[in-house]
Amino acid sequence: MSTRKERAAQIYAFLRERYPDARCALRFKNDYECLFTIALSAQTTDASVNKATPALFEAYPDVSAMALAAPEDVEKYISSLGLSKTKARNLVAASKAIVERFQSQIPSEIADLTSLPGVGWKTANVYRLERLGIPAIPVDTHVHRLAVRLGLAQEKDSLLDVQRRLERLFRKEDWHFVHLALIAHGRELCRSSAPRCSDCGLREMCPYFRKISSIKGR
Repeated sequence: MSTRKERAAQIYAFLRERYPDARCALRFKNDYECLFTIALSAQTTDASVNKATPALFEAYPDVSAMALAAPEDVEKYISSLGLSKTKARNLVAASKAIVERFQSQIPSEIADLTSLPGVGWKTANVYRLERLGIPAIPVDTHVHRLAVRLGLAQEKDSLLDVQRRLERLFRKEDWHFVHLALIAHGRELCRSSAPRCSDCGLREMCPYFRKISSIKGR
């Protein structure tokens, strides 16, 4: 049986071949749009966020404008997204904090970012990765699911635990790609329900595939 390090090397080779151009699907133009676009993507699809944000950012083009907005007005622009009421309140509250505490500049430190309403560890890491080029493997639901299924992490692991496990298994210079490619694979083949295992080049070394094959064979 291969070690996790050996399995990670096989996974990396597969991802490089299948998703050579993996990139962030969210659309944004600056630091402000990046941070809030990522925050809005929680529990909804990137496509839905990309559809909602152009009008939102036209109405509130910067953090100062968003800080002066009424949450109920902001909600009108993002009503198609999950948790829109909470997200609207967080956008306004986070903007006020950025204006008052950070001179209207999006902070770069993890502690400062995660102190903002609606900005968790994953959002902060993705922002730093995409805008500041600070290496990390942020863990969303896709990355967590694949890490567990591929035997690189355990189901009980927190998102932070999974991130740390993955960052130990892959080279730092590959972290950005691995993050994006795992998301791409989770969307295309290794879906939460009805995963397309028969089309996956990782199935022969995948503990999850062996498990479900064993169950189906009973």
